[in-house]
Amino acid sequence: MRLQAFSGAVLALVLFFMGGLATAAPYAAFVMDARTGEVLHSRNADTRLHPASLTKMMTLYLAFKAVESGQLSLDKKIKTSRNAASEPPSRLGLKEGMRITVRNLIRATAVKSANDAATLLGEAIAGSEAKFTAQMTAQAKALGMKRTTFKNAHGLTASGHLSTARDMSILGRHLMYDFPDYYNLFSRRTTDAGLRTVPNTNRRLLANYRGADGIKTGYTNAAGFNLVSSAKRGNKRIIATVFGGRTSATRNARIAELLDMGFGRAPTKYAKGAAPASPSSGSRLAAATRPVKSDSFIIKAPRAAANSPRPKHRPKFDEAAIVMASVVLQSMEAEILAAAQANAARNAQANVGLLAPAAPTLETENTIVAAVTVAHTQRGYIEPEPDINRIVSRADTPRGGGWSVQLGAYSTRYKAQKTLLRTALADLGSLEGAHRKIIGAKVDGRHLYRARFVGVSESSARKACARLKARNKPCSVIQPGS
Repeated sequence: MRLQAFSGAVLALVLFFMGGLATAAPYAAFVMDARTGEVLHSRNADTRLHPASLTKMMTLYLAFKAVESGQLSLDKKIKTSRNAASEPPSRLGLKEGMRITVRNLIRATAVKSANDAATLLGEAIAGSEAKFTAQMTAQAKALGMKRTTFKNAHGLTASGHLSTARDMSILGRHLMYDFPDYYNLFSRRTTDAGLRTVPNTNRRLLANYRGADGIKTGYTNAAGFNLVSSAKRGNKRIIATVFGGRTSATRNARIAELLDMGFGRAPTKYAKGAAPASPSSGSRLAAATRPVKSDSFIIKAPRAAANSPRPKHRPKFDEAAIVMASVVLQSMEAEILAAAQANAARNAQANVGLLAPAAPTLETENTIVAAVTVAHTQRGYIEPEPDINRIVSRADTPRGGGWSVQLGAYSTRYKAQKTLLRTALADLGSLEGAHRKIIGAKVDGRHLYRARFVGVSESSARKACARLKARNKPCSVIQPGS
């Protein structure tokens, strides 16, 4: 009887493991030199598989794009829809009707891999999840992800929601190159997502593999354990992707092997003229620049993550549109300066205190910001927006104090805006609740734009400045009324 029971137990175990093997998700892997896009290893890399939460890389790509273009503000509060609140785990815990900032939605999506946060981000960007998934697929095609289609913003298994190891590696590289100032999100072990502090789903690899700094994990029954990872050692940076891992531990072990393989195969030096390539659209990765021998000298490849050029897939526009945008911009800049002077004169006549906000000129400022967006779009700096007449900024009333933090004065409003956005994402707690403000000024005959965070206490302003200066960023504390 004991022998029969033992035999039965062995048979059950065999059937269990055979069943597991039969239902295991298909395996795929891809390794690239992130500096050049050169393929270092590929296995089943073009097989369309379930991406799981790797999907959120595209959700975040479009969120970063919306923030940088002015479509969304990091501090804007989004009302949670019933659709987002009903998403299954992993979740941040959003309830229908709850309001949460875009900043915290981005953090929860990137670090916690929260499905409710990802869905709400998509709805905030496009109006509905269906419209957002159409944007996701269109953006994928524009980036050269030829075999990817999206059906939701979070990655839970859905018919037709498929991608490949190659496509997800391309997307990971674009996140790094297109939005280098946002990339630090993926290396955070934990982050404050508003409702609570959340741990990174990729924290074990981040803690145990030297040089690892991202990017995104994913898991469903259909997909298995997926991961797009990036690591940097010296002047080398490698992106490795795995689909279909059996467990998170075996997936991480395989990723470590692939990263090691990448570091072993990637060249350390490049000959003169063999500059690393930025991502480009098309049917393949950017053409790889292989190292070649030179009789003159060898130079090291620059650090891709620290100085990431914009990709070269920006669409071309006709010159007439560029000229028109420039004319509108120049005329509107003159108008806002005149309006500001008129407001100052009215305030002086009315004996208004220096701490009181000037009379708003929302319509004029919105027109200028829209014109700046159009002008930079035509020049290839940012992607085009569908409607230049919608409001992309608002006049904020300072709260919490009359002190300000000035990040510098810039030759264009666009540069000032970008500096404020990048600093806002740097997770400086002392600037929480501050409002971004751009102040036009004329100095020595030149139009300048001062980038400021306004409405903070003196202690918060000095603390924020100290942190920025520690990062070698220019900063000055502005007293009330200055």
